[in-house]
Amino acid sequence: MLFRFISFFILLVGFIACQSSADKTNVDTTSSTITATSTTESKKDPVYTKGLALVGKSDCLTCHKIDDKLIGPSYKEIANKYAGAPNDAITALARTIIKGGSGNWGNVPMTPHPGISQEDAETMVRYILTLN
Repeated sequence: MLFRFISFFILLVGFIACQSSADKTNVDTTSSTITATSTTESKKDPVYTKGLALVGKSDCLTCHKIDDKLIGPSYKEIANKYAGAPNDAITALARTIIKGGSGNWGNVPMTPHPGISQEDAETMVRYILTLN
């Protein structure tokens, strides 16, 4: 019984923390954390630029950070795990952003983001993969 309560509590906290809202202000995508991890060359890459903008206007940074694990894995951990991933893996990761999931990074579930298109989610994944 205690295990169910703890599992439910973790799920609830993850859901609340990652839940987007329509009146949420955009995240400042020019923060020193993001800028410090990017190279001049990657800043010119249209996938990097568009992906960064999409991440910045979503609620992703509520649960993920560039360098450090928060609720979910850091973007660098994701980039390292999926370095050189084929397109079908990118497609699957994008579906995970949209539909949510759990088990790939422990017991904390990822909240679904059904308002993000498959194309935008794939761009976000490609951006994250540039951070390795």
